[in-house]
Amino acid sequence: MINKYIKLALVGSVLSLLGSCNDNYLDRLPETAINNENFFNTATDLELYINGLYNFSAMGIYQADATTDNASTTGNTEIKTLMGGNASAATISGGWEWEQLRKINFFLQHMGKAKISDSEKAHYEGLGRYFRARFYAEKVQRFSDVPWVDKALEVGDTDYLFAKRDPRATVVQKIMEDFEFAAQNVQPRIKLGTVNKWVVLQEYGRFALYEGTYRKYHSELELKSSATEFLNKAQALSDQQMREGGFAIYNTGKPNQDYGSLFFSENLENNKEVVLGRFYANNVLNADSWPGMFGNYEYYPLRDLVQAYLMKDGSFYAAQPGYEKNTFVKEFENRDPRLAQTYAYPGWQLIYSHTYAQGAGLYVQQLAKNFSGYHQIKGFQNTLSLEARNNLDIPLYRYAEVLLNFAEAKAELGQLTQADLDRSINLLRKRAGMPDMTLSERIDPVMASRYANVESSQRNLVLEIRRERRVELAFEGFRFTDLMRWNVGELLKNKREGIYFSGLGQHDMTGDGIPDIVLLASASSIPAVKEKNSLGRELQYYRVGRFGQDVGVFLSDGNSGTVETIENTGVFEAPKFYYRPIPQGEILLNNNLKQIFGW
Repeated sequence: MINKYIKLALVGSVLSLLGSCNDNYLDRLPETAINNENFFNTATDLELYINGLYNFSAMGIYQADATTDNASTTGNTEIKTLMGGNASAATISGGWEWEQLRKINFFLQHMGKAKISDSEKAHYEGLGRYFRARFYAEKVQRFSDVPWVDKALEVGDTDYLFAKRDPRATVVQKIMEDFEFAAQNVQPRIKLGTVNKWVVLQEYGRFALYEGTYRKYHSELELKSSATEFLNKAQALSDQQMREGGFAIYNTGKPNQDYGSLFFSENLENNKEVVLGRFYANNVLNADSWPGMFGNYEYYPLRDLVQAYLMKDGSFYAAQPGYEKNTFVKEFENRDPRLAQTYAYPGWQLIYSHTYAQGAGLYVQQLAKNFSGYHQIKGFQNTLSLEARNNLDIPLYRYAEVLLNFAEAKAELGQLTQADLDRSINLLRKRAGMPDMTLSERIDPVMASRYANVESSQRNLVLEIRRERRVELAFEGFRFTDLMRWNVGELLKNKREGIYFSGLGQHDMTGDGIPDIVLLASASSIPAVKEKNSLGRELQYYRVGRFGQDVGVFLSDGNSGTVETIENTGVFEAPKFYYRPIPQGEILLNNNLKQIFGW
């Protein structure tokens, strides 16, 4: 049973022998300590090495939206530094690490001597090139132009060590070549939880969609003429996976459960929606259930995402009269069922209260400064069983994304048909019990304003597919990259808003018509003996006001309005902030490296 799990710790001692790079490969590189004659000789050697290249985030996927309009955090983040007026090559200094690339190139340089069949060699070379493509995709998304290196550098490789940045178009061409080789040669069915042909195709299609839309919507690159080529590739790769992969959307006919169950399952091994999973077993490989997901510890979801979900009948939430002032209870009435499988909802019962001071039982918001009042339950293992929490499997790559990539690429090309929708977006909507999307979708004025730069003859479909993508993939780490490639980084300037309160006094938060929370004016005092409601529960009291006042909760209008979490979100400077600077220290080491886009 153990063999089916990816054991990174198992290969750590071997990889330490391979030598590690300084954070900057342009500085100096240690000599390799491994005896090449005694390694890279068998398939077992190659598999052992490849396992050490795995760097997929597990529970971290649920925290990756914390720098977007989906969720925020009280912690220090790069985006806060970027938009806070203190951004420079000295203060934005991450991302210029190259150790992983040297490990990959070292593997590709030596794996050919293994005594295995040509097809096996092609499979392992494909895996190595997949990881190199994946590595460089992240670098391009961060820096755009970067040096392309396809060998394991040594101290004497000065031509590489002091190289200039290669143009984005050149590097992306190399990325696509690596992905293509991997897609053609990596085997489709190998050990559970490892990279196979379908993982490669999904990430290949993801990158093609990213690059196609990025080139289309970022004129500063001067690459718009090639965007269509990438969009065509994205839809073709997704279509291939849809036709040949044997995957399916998990749907047992329970629209109020099926979506959410993917994210707190103890057994995803045979789930046909999971393209790549992180599979855990109690006392063999324990999961990190991240109890801080539910509580008031840095991370919190936002109201902006809540308002993106459609009504249950498929109509726009923003079309409801007075929707801006809907209470927490009202927000969850007659909505897309995925909302209540993503956010804690009125009437939800908390069992595992590890980091939630208010304790277990009927969910009542624990309001606090700089938190929204919303809480995430997608991915939260709400159980007291340590064994169940240790067993939590993580769906790293879902087939749902493939369907979304396919539909978006075709809509951007203006080629989406009803048959395309029925085999992609509408499979996701059917699981949630939502009405099908049709070619005649109306345009939501809110979405049209938010994404005013959309260019497609099927603009209405692009907008609704973007909504569907946001809702279906909420808190899975896609939102920031999506905002960047669509050239709508200015949305990061929007207020980080929480729950709306109509005014001072008592408020029902559970939907039973009985008050749970009392809001007091800033000059009031919280009573020493708190009143109890008709159910015998002690009411929770909070003093409210504006930023700068000595209160427990900030509201946009002082005594009413939305919960405010950040006084000033800062400025998003375009196109500069779509990219990151090369760290100042690296420029000093290599004068051939030059900053771009205003850095």
